[in-house]
Amino acid sequence: MRKIVAGLFVSMDGVVESPEKWHFPYMNEEMGAAVMAIQAEADTLLLGRATYESFAAVWPHRSGEMADRLNNIRKLVVSTTLQTAEWKNSTLISENVIDELRRMKGWPGKNISITGSIALTRTLLGAGLIDELHLMVHPIVLGTGTRLFDESTGHLPFKLVDSTIFTSGVLNLHYQSA
Repeated sequence: MRKIVAGLFVSMDGVVESPEKWHFPYMNEEMGAAVMAIQAEADTLLLGRATYESFAAVWPHRSGEMADRLNNIRKLVVSTTLQTAEWKNSTLISENVIDELRRMKGWPGKNISITGSIALTRTLLGAGLIDELHLMVHPIVLGTGTRLFDESTGHLPFKLVDSTIFTSGVLNLHYQSA
């Protein structure tokens, strides 16, 4: 059975919103390799509308290993407002998202990777569909912003299966659902 694996950049106070504003000073080769390793285990990228729109505006115009990966991988876009998903290899899912993803997990293939897409990630956590979390905790406190977990999250048991400290001070935590 395929797994749904979420990878997120997180501040020390749990903020996951707008990492493009605070993440890059901590980006290094170690983190790039870790992100690529997560992506290498997936054959499908799952995105919410906002993340899809920001990625689709940038990645088709870039080159390199990450751009090639993102531009060519199969993409599932969850949105009730988009009418089309034009970025190469993109399929729109607008109805019965939870049932559709449960069904897709039973298909043969590699992992389904979710990047960013906080509202979608929260929904999938609540539905018990996230099998693994890769949290890259950055040594910065932001004070405000959307957090991955809030009072609505409820009880979600996970077990830590691996951790690494990058030279940038970022803590790479790999959890599996318990």
